[in-house]
Amino acid sequence: MKYRVLAGTDLNVSEIGFGVWSVSTSWWGEIPEEDGISLMRHGLDLGINFFDTGDAYGAGYGEEILGKAFQGNRDDIIIGSKFGYDLEAPREPGQHRERPQKWDPEFVKKACESSLRRLGTDRIDFYQLHNPRLTALESDDTFAALEELRDEGKVRYVGAAIGPDIGWTEEGIYAVKNRRIPSQIIYNILEQDPAVAFIEEAQSEGVGLLSRVPHASGLLDGKYTRATKFDANDHRSFRKQQWLDKSMTKVDQLDFLFNEKNATMAQVSVKFVLTPEIIASVLVTATEKSQLEEFCGAVDMPELPVDELDRLSGLYADNFGVGEKDQIKSSIAEGGFVAV
Repeated sequence: MKYRVLAGTDLNVSEIGFGVWSVSTSWWGEIPEEDGISLMRHGLDLGINFFDTGDAYGAGYGEEILGKAFQGNRDDIIIGSKFGYDLEAPREPGQHRERPQKWDPEFVKKACESSLRRLGTDRIDFYQLHNPRLTALESDDTFAALEELRDEGKVRYVGAAIGPDIGWTEEGIYAVKNRRIPSQIIYNILEQDPAVAFIEEAQSEGVGLLSRVPHASGLLDGKYTRATKFDANDHRSFRKQQWLDKSMTKVDQLDFLFNEKNATMAQVSVKFVLTPEIIASVLVTATEKSQLEEFCGAVDMPELPVDELDRLSGLYADNFGVGEKDQIKSSIAEGGFVAV
């Protein structure tokens, strides 16, 4: 494993991070608790030290399972978690709409205390506003509460997890430029806008980034075809067939990136995301040990050739010849058909 410092902090995170959503929600199928714990422990054995969760993942379960996995190994890992969703708001079973958000100081402090209890720890290394709108990022009261939590040692660093549909371009730029807080973004071969703007701003400001969804919800790990069907609980089952057909048309044009390399499609896709040095860690979505091992192998790859990146840039600028770019919806957040 290789490591990078998240700019603006002293957090030395593994280039491959573990997205705990894969083992704490049903978005990628049901994962028994013991299997989820075993997978995270295997990640630590592979050198992964950054594990990212959120209180909304499984209504607290994502933090609980992470705490169980590393009981006795707290100092060996760096924990990222998130807040902002009201977990106590009523919701119908199976409902796929975003939960209400709260950002007032009392709620922020209560959310943090609850997360600490579920995680079984005295501190959260990287505490992120979860899918904040611009108004939340502009709230001095919210950030004053977070500063108090830092002063108390309960939070080490504050960040933002930026997601499409519910806070994206303005929010990402504001978080980096105005609040100067490291942010988690979506960035991959098929989804580069507006992440490229965040990357440029972060490089200019010296503020670190984390990236998630490197495989575009499975499109770039070599498993799916136009005939792929997903389980009912899998978030991709909410998509129409047209989305899959158009996406595979794009993937079909990427052979030059993947062929004749001593690496898999999934590894090349991870390496692409790691190309900007300002991105400290790529949060992968893994449900099996072999898959996690494959993703980790990307750190030992040589850099992608400049001519291939230039060719990709041209294809992306033309949206791979499939017409106007769609609104980005590569992932589903806890409670809604929106990105995490």
